[in-house]
Amino acid sequence: MSRLLKCTNHEIRTIFPRLADLGACSFGEDADIFGDTLAEVIENAPQGHDLLFKQQTVNELKNLLACNDAEIDHVSFALIAISPTEEVEEPPNWGSFPTLRAFWSAILHSFENDPEVQAGREIDPDM
Repeated sequence: MSRLLKCTNHEIRTIFPRLADLGACSFGEDADIFGDTLAEVIENAPQGHDLLFKQQTVNELKNLLACNDAEIDHVSFALIAISPTEEVEEPPNWGSFPTLRAFWSAILHSFENDPEVQAGREIDPDM
């Protein structure tokens, strides 16, 4: 049995602090205030975070995605308040993912393709 499957929710949030932060905001109970669809929430997730947070998030996501599906399921339950694999009625056309691995992979893609992460430096929005 994997080490992560034995971890408590608190231990998981300690191991993945940036993902826990996302679970408390973008992927929290009120995720729909961050976008009209789940895909939009994912696309907007890097916004409002500094470069270090984004880089740490990428590292945590890579570590999470190196886990097996049972570990990803267990960790996801501790980190996010939404169920990205279920079709929900409200908001309409919210969208879903076939697996939690696909959900976390989409978030990784969003963070890896963030302009600041790509440039490796903070970008002044006024420039």
